[in-house]
Amino acid sequence: MRHESLRRLGEPQDIPVRPGVAVRLSERLWRLTCANAGLMTGPGTNSYFVGEADQWALIDPGPADPAHLGALQSAAPGPIRHILVTHTHPDHSPGAAVLRRLTGAQLLGRVSEHPRGQDSTFVPDRELSDGDTLQLGAHTTLRVYHTPGHASNHLCYLLESERLLFTGDHIIQGSTVVIDPPDGDMSAYLTSLRRLLTEDLAALAPGHGTIIPHPHEALCALIAHRLSRELRVYAALSTQEPAAIDTLLERAYDDVPQMLHALAARSLLAHLLKLEADGRARRRGDRWLALR
Repeated sequence: MRHESLRRLGEPQDIPVRPGVAVRLSERLWRLTCANAGLMTGPGTNSYFVGEADQWALIDPGPADPAHLGALQSAAPGPIRHILVTHTHPDHSPGAAVLRRLTGAQLLGRVSEHPRGQDSTFVPDRELSDGDTLQLGAHTTLRVYHTPGHASNHLCYLLESERLLFTGDHIIQGSTVVIDPPDGDMSAYLTSLRRLLTEDLAALAPGHGTIIPHPHEALCALIAHRLSRELRVYAALSTQEPAAIDTLLERAYDDVPQMLHALAARSLLAHLLKLEADGRARRRGDRWLALR
């Protein structure tokens, strides 16, 4: 197992993601990326070790891939006392049940409100709530933020001593995430993003990609992108009433490659449901129309 060190946490030039290479990001933090690169996972799913001395937590053990789970065990900087997941999508949590059996660690997280597309093997020893804290030694505290939107059970974790937020799929590096109803909720997503703007954050540690500096700029950019897309969706609704999803997709997502349209259709539905909840759109059968 090879190891590399980051010269200082939060610098814009983080060490590039290299699956299978354990990267020390700070005194209390290591990253190991799974070799599951793809359309939905980018360079791969990041697993993070957080802690000190003999108190370590593992955030997002990733898929139940034997090679990755073996690498995690080899790279662990100390005993794994807790396994935390940000959410239960298949690229983030299935390895948790396996590692719990191997290490005896306490499994923490939340169960999804909607079972479709979720990791059915995830059964936490304790469900976490917004505002909970986890003490990992004398100087390392994780604070829990419930951030629904991408998933109803999505959690972010703040490493208080370094003001570093582990964001799972709430915020990822270099891209946006799919909001897939019913578990995905665009209104909840925007609310969760806006909430983080009020927090004193130094950097973001995403579930995919490298450390993101300037977190408030990243949050504002994501909010602006989603609201801009919402305007495009509403404009598409207004030009042809009532309109089917496929028609709206061609108009509101004409800047997105065709190969991504099936995924974009899920986020489009999330935008339509938000517009409906806001009193700006209405369904008529399988078609949608704008309310003025």
